[in-house]
Amino acid sequence: MRSFSTVVVALSVLHANAFVSTPKPTIPSFSRSSALQMSAGGVVVTGSAGGVGFAYAGEFMDRGYDVVICDIKDCSSAAKALTAKHPNGNVFHTKCDVSDSASVEALGKFATQKMGTVNHWINNAGLNGGRRALKDVPLGEVGMVVKVNLLGTLIGTKVAMDIMGEQTGVTGHIFNTVGSGVKGGGTPGYATYGATKRGLPQLTDSLVRELEDGVQGYDKEVTSGKIQVHCLSPGMVFTKLLLDNSTPELRKFPFGVLAAQPEEVAADLVPKIIAQTKNGGAVEFLTTDRILTKFFERFILQKKSDYIDDDGNVIQYPGEQYDADGVRSLY
Repeated sequence: MRSFSTVVVALSVLHANAFVSTPKPTIPSFSRSSALQMSAGGVVVTGSAGGVGFAYAGEFMDRGYDVVICDIKDCSSAAKALTAKHPNGNVFHTKCDVSDSASVEALGKFATQKMGTVNHWINNAGLNGGRRALKDVPLGEVGMVVKVNLLGTLIGTKVAMDIMGEQTGVTGHIFNTVGSGVKGGGTPGYATYGATKRGLPQLTDSLVRELEDGVQGYDKEVTSGKIQVHCLSPGMVFTKLLLDNSTPELRKFPFGVLAAQPEEVAADLVPKIIAQTKNGGAVEFLTTDRILTKFFERFILQKKSDYIDDDGNVIQYPGEQYDADGVRSLY
């Protein structure tokens, strides 16, 4: 058993870099088929053909929202699955390369045509470039990670702001997804990824000040609609982004202690996203309280992971489909 002091030290390190009993016989279900009816609106989620983006879409639909999902690949199968599982909301799908301004502008037009109003825009699409030392990463992959994670977020935010500024009487919310490296700690193996995520809080803070105070030397623009920009931190999620090129040691710790399934993360974060009213607010899954609880359960109570076995392998449950990295298919 690890000493409590060791746990506390490990916790402090993880928090500085924060963004990402016996096993249960089946994967826990986090969907809400009964749906909690709330005031509906329109939501755009990028990078949502799978993973946590797909799970976000389902949670919004359960609450009566219309959702536009998009990805670099075809989303028709994802949209069909969402419609079957979450009938209380409508889903529309399109292809989008978030690193291409024309593609994101087309996404914005598609969203307004299909939903009318965009209440929430979630910049969720992201790449990590694989877990390797920077010297071993091809230059093309370095550029792609920067274009998707940083440039893609900038372009998406700009397009969303243009839409939301024209929505008279509506407050639109933009959420930029942060990850490992966001607070400045090193991310060995993911240097490019960490650098791109480090820039997003600065972007959010800059936009909050522009929206609230304007830019010195220029007249402050008054828009018909109000715009707020926030940071969104899903933490460690069992997706390809997390498990690709992972090792048994990483899967045992920290993944086996802190990582969660996409549905669990979305079920926790979507209500927080909807409730966010403070410009520049941060919405996170791995709160300090949650981290402490997970550490206590694992290292003090000796509770085993529901998803990673003692050898660092992903536990694969009957009836579920997994890829070579151990990523579970959501549909």
